[in-house]
Amino acid sequence: MINSGVKIEVKDFLEQMMPEIWLGSILLLIVMMSSTAAGAFVGVNIGTDLSDLPPASEVVAILKANQITHVRLFDADARMLNALSNTGIEVMVGVTNEEVLGIGESPSVAADWVNKNVAAYLPSTNITAIAVGSEVLTSIPNAAPILVPAMNYLHKALVAANLNYRVKVSTPQSMDIISRPFPPSTASFNSTWNSTIFQLLQFLKNTNSYYMLNAYPFYGYVNGNGIFPIDYALFQPLSSVKQIVDPNTLFQYNSMFDAMVDATYNSIAAFNFSGIKIVVTESGWPWHGGANEPDTTTENARTFNNNLIQRVLNGSGPPSQPSFPINTYIYELFNEDKRPGPDSERNWGLFFTNGTAVYPLSLSSQRISNNSSSVFCISKPGADHDKLQSGLNWACGQGHANCSAIQSGQPCYYPDTVQNHASFAYNDYYQKMRSVGGTCDFDGTAQITSDDPSYGSCTFTGSTNSSSSQVFPPTSSFGPIYPPSASSILGVAGIGSMILAVSVALMLI
Repeated sequence: MINSGVKIEVKDFLEQMMPEIWLGSILLLIVMMSSTAAGAFVGVNIGTDLSDLPPASEVVAILKANQITHVRLFDADARMLNALSNTGIEVMVGVTNEEVLGIGESPSVAADWVNKNVAAYLPSTNITAIAVGSEVLTSIPNAAPILVPAMNYLHKALVAANLNYRVKVSTPQSMDIISRPFPPSTASFNSTWNSTIFQLLQFLKNTNSYYMLNAYPFYGYVNGNGIFPIDYALFQPLSSVKQIVDPNTLFQYNSMFDAMVDATYNSIAAFNFSGIKIVVTESGWPWHGGANEPDTTTENARTFNNNLIQRVLNGSGPPSQPSFPINTYIYELFNEDKRPGPDSERNWGLFFTNGTAVYPLSLSSQRISNNSSSVFCISKPGADHDKLQSGLNWACGQGHANCSAIQSGQPCYYPDTVQNHASFAYNDYYQKMRSVGGTCDFDGTAQITSDDPSYGSCTFTGSTNSSSSQVFPPTSSFGPIYPPSASSILGVAGIGSMILAVSVALMLI
């Protein structure tokens, strides 16, 4: 994600924020899936520039637990592609910027890339798109001449493998290649890129692919230097006398997000192309930043992403293309603590790496108890016996897990094995403590699963059949939240919340 600053010339906006319309509908999760008749979906980007990236299997468990059905990878990591196998999750794989030059200069390199990173995983891993580079025109402009050739070579390799109807090829670009995005009706691409843009649009039209746009109202607002109110960037309602209207079309814009998408549609139309749909490959809001970044708050991030989800899932397009849904990938799943730049660059994540939501997000007026869960922590098959015993002892002791159900004569006593008892204790500890940073590690003997391990009359904490249990409040004498060998401590931003799974039926209501 590149800092994509834009300036929009708008005058006389009220600074007073209108009441938020989603505060009464907080859910402690994100449900991202296709849910409307128009097929609109919200997906998530998965960056890997972090020091404590969970194993691929745990990442996929988090995705499944939250019904996330579309993901974008910035590369073609074999571990993630294998872990996504047989999940049904639609996957956009990425050609890295470092790979673009080689692919754009050699059809054989492109063919090898497709065979290794796409064909080898289909059909079990549901790969549906290849994103060629990341904001190539603005991040590595010297690669512009070979960008479209790289896309062509990749597409021809897909044709040769009879995969071109299943896998689309495109390239994500930032708003920076649009010179004047407001008013949207007169927006156009920077003439510097005319030749490349024309070739790109011709490719997308010929292959029935879509334009990939990285649209960040956060940067539009921050770099706007107070030209417009934050309400506009956060999808918040404006006063009736201060609506934002395109003077040429009289289209009213209720959000900067819609204006950015329409500016791109009109920029495409300026090249006399039509029918090319836009997919927003990145959008989001950082929840934490430095002292000079006052708008990077959990409240703003929560508000933006709540409203973004609601906006996308209503299935409508922007004013100029109302029948084209704005399918969008939120940036991003985890905070990437190794990213350079200001503090905000490292704090776009929706989840901590233990699966806890950074802040609660809403989707509808439905409410789910925050004691529910569809992610479980169990012992790893074949784990070392002594380590399992040590982990079991810690969970039932310092970890304050409720281990009464695995005592003799109780419903979870049988099978009477250390592995079975450890699974129950690990899970009870994890369900109670993950909202304050507890992890599922236990010296490498534990793993996350989305499959309910309950059996017979033995119900694991977090099962939809379990009774609600109160989270044990940490105190100064509580002891460590993590087992001695667990992962490093994660910060929790005030709102520790459990992840919950919601069925597709809820989304269709």
